[in-house]
Amino acid sequence: MTVEKKRWPRYNPKKIEPKWQDVWEKAGIHQAQDKGNKPKFYCLDFFPYPSGEGLHVGHCRNYVPTDVISRFYRMKGWNVLHPMGWDAFGEPAEQYAITHGVHPRITTDKNTTNFKRQMKLIGTSYDWTREIDSSKPEFYRWTQHFFLMLYRRGLAYRDMNWQWWCPVCQTTLSSHEVVGGVCWRGHTGVTKKEIPAWYFRITEYAEELLNDLDRIDWPEPIKLMQRNWIGRSEGCLVNFKTEQGDRISVFTTRPDTLFGVTFFVLAPEHHHVNKITSKTQEKQVNDYVQKAAGLSEIERMQEKREKTGVFTGGYVVNPLNQEPVPVWVADYVLPTYGTGAVMGVPAHDQRDYEFARKYELPIRVVVSPDDEEASFDEIAHTGMGILTNSGIYNGLASEAAIERITRDLEAQEIGANSVQYRMRDWLISRQRYWGTPIPIIYCQSCGPVPVPEDELPVLLPDTTDFKPDGTGKSPLARLPEFVKTTCPQCDEPAERETDTMGGFACSSWYFLRFTSPDTVQGPFDPEAMRYWMPVDLYVGGAEHAVLHLLYARFWVKVMADEGLLPFREPFPQLINQGQLMGPDGMRMSKSRGNVVIPDTVVASYGADALRIYEMFMAPFEYDVNWTTDGINGAWRFLKRVWNLYEKSYTTSINALERDPELEKELHKTVQKVTERILGFSFNTMVAALMEFFNILSERFRIDKWQTSSFHESLNTFLILLAPSAPHIAEELWHLTGNKESIHLQGWPKWDADIVVDDMVTIVVQIDGKIRDTIEVLPEISIEELQPLVMSRTKVKQHIADKTIKRIVFIQDKIFNIVTR
Repeated sequence: MTVEKKRWPRYNPKKIEPKWQDVWEKAGIHQAQDKGNKPKFYCLDFFPYPSGEGLHVGHCRNYVPTDVISRFYRMKGWNVLHPMGWDAFGEPAEQYAITHGVHPRITTDKNTTNFKRQMKLIGTSYDWTREIDSSKPEFYRWTQHFFLMLYRRGLAYRDMNWQWWCPVCQTTLSSHEVVGGVCWRGHTGVTKKEIPAWYFRITEYAEELLNDLDRIDWPEPIKLMQRNWIGRSEGCLVNFKTEQGDRISVFTTRPDTLFGVTFFVLAPEHHHVNKITSKTQEKQVNDYVQKAAGLSEIERMQEKREKTGVFTGGYVVNPLNQEPVPVWVADYVLPTYGTGAVMGVPAHDQRDYEFARKYELPIRVVVSPDDEEASFDEIAHTGMGILTNSGIYNGLASEAAIERITRDLEAQEIGANSVQYRMRDWLISRQRYWGTPIPIIYCQSCGPVPVPEDELPVLLPDTTDFKPDGTGKSPLARLPEFVKTTCPQCDEPAERETDTMGGFACSSWYFLRFTSPDTVQGPFDPEAMRYWMPVDLYVGGAEHAVLHLLYARFWVKVMADEGLLPFREPFPQLINQGQLMGPDGMRMSKSRGNVVIPDTVVASYGADALRIYEMFMAPFEYDVNWTTDGINGAWRFLKRVWNLYEKSYTTSINALERDPELEKELHKTVQKVTERILGFSFNTMVAALMEFFNILSERFRIDKWQTSSFHESLNTFLILLAPSAPHIAEELWHLTGNKESIHLQGWPKWDADIVVDDMVTIVVQIDGKIRDTIEVLPEISIEELQPLVMSRTKVKQHIADKTIKRIVFIQDKIFNIVTR
């Protein structure tokens, strides 16, 4: 091999990075093809809200690794769909516009343009021909279409109910969006208001949403959060009657304690509170209900919080022993669990016990652990036992009593077996301007009428009068030209719904639109959808564990039942990145003054240095702090790479000899880099690149570089580096005499025969039993090994319905998954 001496430019990221970004975009090398014989890979980032502050380097923790794996799959010969768009509707965008005194259309367009500029700046390879914006009519026309589909299937309905109300946002919020009395945007003073609103009946799919978590490859903490939110409980529904003859049902998992009921509690929001409250107790109860409206569910459920309540003056009748039971209202009972009513059994429930002790209510033991009547002075007996003080059920074990009492209640039609869920239906209404209009018309003769499909989209009117006025109504209600219409059924005067949909409706289906963003015949082209869906890899933050992820799963299941989709889970594989904190260890925030933006980093170090540092700083899922030393180290590494190529290619040599030892290291590096990209172990992937580069540098230092193996290794090293540092790799590729883009080269393969002597066999155990073996390179870290093990079919089969407690790893020998 002969290498000619040539002039070499200095390393200048400010010059080479925009040059190559422009070349790639004009050549369309990142665009996905809708057809072909290549295997497909659909890699998707969570739908970003384009905030006014733009991107900070914490966002790059997500966008850089997904770009790396997308570039990697393209080089492996796959057809890659890696799109980007904007979750542009919603309260944050509207509030930003109000704060700055500009229409949200203007601020949204400005912010999305800035986001797109920054994403290009850091070298992402998105297919911008598929860009979507949820606030554009060509998108939200189909959001309205899906609303009507849900309405037609009985899964969208309007109801009057108590809802969280944020006085700053001036809108209702779902229970998911309020934590600790603070709305999801950080506003305090959130209270409850009883208002009419639209809901999606997500509870109809509760069982499937719960069971199908076992079928998807998601982080266990995310699955656990969804399981807990759905909150399935098996028990018995028991009917108590008020003095007025009304029925109030309670859900209990312990019907064996019914004879121990000494009081009855309603949640402050329960619709029977006003009906059952006596005149003498009316003021006390109303004051208490108003005070409770300002507390979040988390505050109300705190174990150490003192229990409070007020006697209503009313009574219900115990259906088993016909005893009158006093009814209280207490905020430790939630409207979102069970029926919003609880039978107080203080001897056998700790919360009830504390409440009874405080208000001097009777405590009657009906389940004894030793078959004798017992008394507990400090704590309730919450376990099983033998029934006592329970009439004909005395002497029965709790398990037998639960079955028999439930059967007797069913026979008398005063109770029944029941499965209850903590999850409540999805509140979709927002009393705001900047959202998808709800396609419903109200007619005095016909009632609520859906807007005909051929009249969609119901356009959001262009108005300057979009600020909330404190009345609790949407700004759209002040626009007669929008409100006034005619009924589609009878042609009589009618009015439009003025609430808009919350932004999570848009993000519940956007991933389908990317498969065919320009189609006008439907929300997506069926053929393109079948080719691309489901998403192969979904990446984003854990903060969306319940909201977006649960809602998107629900919509997909409904669409599947509608016959629109051939699958029931949109994201078979989900990965969460860790947070990148500011230099001070705090979450990056403009108010804290610790935000680091990519613009300043790229201006000083270049996009490739930023990308290398984002991956090298820590394992992908770990939280980590930004440091100047770290970005400096990435810059120095790339400068060393540039310098080595300059030295190697500006000297005339005749390279004929082979270097078997170097070739072996090259094959080992190809294997390491490939496996670590696939395992999302980007920090150790970069480490492998650095290790091999050090070997090349040492070869040059000791003058063992004038071999064909060395220069072949330089070429292969650039290909391995290309997904991570695409600009410098492309520039060096062309400087070394290559013509076609490096990103169109095939991904290198390693020779297993060459690296086989360095492989070790690790035994994979589950709860101490051998289930599989896996061959890997020596000294592999647990972070690298774990995704490889978890992806194996045998392992998936054995842990499908189990929760992983911990991992026991013995270096190069055993990987034991403990579930017990």
